[in-house]
Amino acid sequence: MSGASWWFAFRGQELLLPDEGPGAGLGADDWTGLGLAASEPLLVGELGGTAYWAVALEAGTEPPPDMSFFGLRKLWGRFDEELWKLAGRAVQLLEWDRNHRFCGRCGTETTASASERSRTCPRCGLQHFPRISPAVIVRIQDGERMLLARSPHFAPGVYSTLAGFVEPGESLEDTVAREIREEVGVEVRDIRYFGSQPWPFPNSLMVGFVADFAGGEIRIDPSEIEDARWFTLDDLPLLPSRLSISRALIDDFLVRHNRPV
Repeated sequence: MSGASWWFAFRGQELLLPDEGPGAGLGADDWTGLGLAASEPLLVGELGGTAYWAVALEAGTEPPPDMSFFGLRKLWGRFDEELWKLAGRAVQLLEWDRNHRFCGRCGTETTASASERSRTCPRCGLQHFPRISPAVIVRIQDGERMLLARSPHFAPGVYSTLAGFVEPGESLEDTVAREIREEVGVEVRDIRYFGSQPWPFPNSLMVGFVADFAGGEIRIDPSEIEDARWFTLDDLPLLPSRLSISRALIDDFLVRHNRPV
């Protein structure tokens, strides 16, 4: 690395940035000059020969003049994709570090390892490594139609592909079949891998699949979703943001049927 460094300063899930400019984080001198109280810095990684560090700010921190806090979703497009993913990694590492300052087994204060990304309990020896939560997300298709659903927290009118977290003892394919059965009451077949995406909201790895409709009538689980229906290529609803793998699954379906995305 060249010796240059940039800093991600987070207040919870929000990143501190100048109001103007392309935004790549804060230079080392910029960060030092702010004089804000923060956690011990964590080395996040390297991009283009530059080291990136992350610090957590106190909950009540106000932004300095000409600066604001931005949620990561709003930074899609302001950062290039690799930098956005690095910022997502930063906020997840800060959350892990904050949540494992004390041992979950015996309550003793943990210490950070100098050789690997972990915290260790000096009393019982339990090691704490960063964890991610695997989740599946799936496009259900039947000819020229897709089954899409919406959750109550979606923006008005937006429908998306179905998703759910993997439970202990499940394969990813088992999770796909179970989640679809539980949420919309239908059966699927020919489950195949599509792709994956790290998703820092808050610490997921989204694993995408495509599955073919095998039968059943839509019966929604109202505790999970508020509506689900089949959409044809000529009658699509509002779709999720292009930053998400859910949109990639939908766009792939359109491309395969020679429709614009």
